[in-house]
Amino acid sequence: MPNIKPVSDLRNYNEVLRDVAAGEPVFLTKNGRGKNAIIDMKEYERTQAILKLMTELSNGEYSSLEKGRLDLAEVKKTLGV
Repeated sequence: MPNIKPVSDLRNYNEVLRDVAAGEPVFLTKNGRGKNAIIDMKEYERTQAILKLMTELSNGEYSSLEKGRLDLAEVKKTLGV
């Protein structure tokens, strides 16, 4: 179940931060609507790494469609192996 708190609870931010755990963000609302999310730093870094990986994979797929793919022999020749 999501941990949802009004942004006014940040007056006692230590209590709000205590509720943040990896994989369990705290969602802050303002006037009953979602405003912000507080997540654990490790979770943030993991999410950023996944986004970077997905972007690079997407770029690689796009490049292979645009420029074609190399077979293993071509890769070895390019690398001088």
